[in-house]
Amino acid sequence: MTMSATSMQTPRSMELGTRVGTVGDPGTRLLAGPRSAEGAEDIDQHLSRLGPLGLADQSPAELRSVIAESGLQGRGGGQFPIASKLDLAARSAGTPLIVVNGSEGEPASRKDRTLLSLRPHLVLDGAMVAAASVGSREVVLYLHRSRADATGAVERAIAERFGDPAHVRVIDAPMRYVAGETRAVVSYLEGSGALPRKRSIPVAASGVAGRPTVVNNVETIAHLGLIARFGPAWFHEAGDARTPGSTLITIAGEVAWPLTVAEVVIPTTVGDALRSIDPTMRQPRAVLVGGYEGTWISGDVAMATPLSRGSLKACGASLGCGLIAVLGPGSCGLKTTARIVRWLAGESAGQCGPCVFGLPAIAEVLERVSDGTADRGDVRRLRLLTASVHGRGGCGHPTGVVGLVDSALDTFGPELGRHLRGRPCGIEASGFPLPLGAAP
Repeated sequence: MTMSATSMQTPRSMELGTRVGTVGDPGTRLLAGPRSAEGAEDIDQHLSRLGPLGLADQSPAELRSVIAESGLQGRGGGQFPIASKLDLAARSAGTPLIVVNGSEGEPASRKDRTLLSLRPHLVLDGAMVAAASVGSREVVLYLHRSRADATGAVERAIAERFGDPAHVRVIDAPMRYVAGETRAVVSYLEGSGALPRKRSIPVAASGVAGRPTVVNNVETIAHLGLIARFGPAWFHEAGDARTPGSTLITIAGEVAWPLTVAEVVIPTTVGDALRSIDPTMRQPRAVLVGGYEGTWISGDVAMATPLSRGSLKACGASLGCGLIAVLGPGSCGLKTTARIVRWLAGESAGQCGPCVFGLPAIAEVLERVSDGTADRGDVRRLRLLTASVHGRGGCGHPTGVVGLVDSALDTFGPELGRHLRGRPCGIEASGFPLPLGAAP
């Protein structure tokens, strides 16, 4: 299973180092179409390739029925069916608001900003479908203006389609890891800062200023622009029975081409997807699946695991933001995890004890383990700390961090023994980026 040379072009307008490819025939999927040096597809190219949406021919209820039949699940950590959000918003009091969440706070993820940079009109199509399906008159794109390629492409696309509209707005999102959490997005749009908070009422029923608010990431929204054109049966031709449709992944870590964004169209395994961009890759020590609050899986198990959201969920992992990050055979998973956890500890919203006190304490003990100065008592303390933090934060951030730590302790058991004997193994892995200014 390979990606053709033409599918691996890197438009100059995209971030340095990001490459684009597909696993399987792209057909008319998310990343199909031109990938020229000019970057973003303009409105004429977009309509010539895909044709008009034709939303006037369907009622909101009919659109929601089509979306429900497609089985589209959110392409993020929750994997929540988007049809359920739309149905809830449609029957709740107030005029719904559609929010396209392009914050993509995972440092190694590139899938959403790649879509924004290359296919901004497809993203806008999806937003218009979501809005029409619930009778919404307002769309917000929650993006980072510092990512000029993506934001610039979207703003040019908006100007091409609408001129200077009042009903489609671009909001500059904070550059924080937790700022992309759904309730943090709602909090920020209400003017209270990007604070993720636990709420008993779904934001699709009552979100920004009490209005039904449908928040989905860029990839999820973009799929709607294709489902509305080609229908549920076409959508089910990709993916598998558990998770229909294609899915985007970012391949990072120690591979020939780190930060490759690939669209997985056909059923495959993690190993086949990785070898499609790096045929010479040796057996990895481990693979981090789902982002920096994801799950470490040993290399031999990961390579044979089906690469689908449903299959990964069944074996205790989540594809999350779509990150597949490879730890090479000569690198240390404990050192790599310690560096990531120290950064995550600094990304707290500062609103609860498990974040403010628990995460720095976990980072401190894990750093001692990674540099070979810890003993078995420290490991027991680390296990107690992760257990005390799990599920007790003001949002999901602390639980995500301890899940990463627990999976590292389980996956890197033999390495852990050497570290506790004062013989740290290997080196910190390359290709696991953190933002500039992050703790080393």
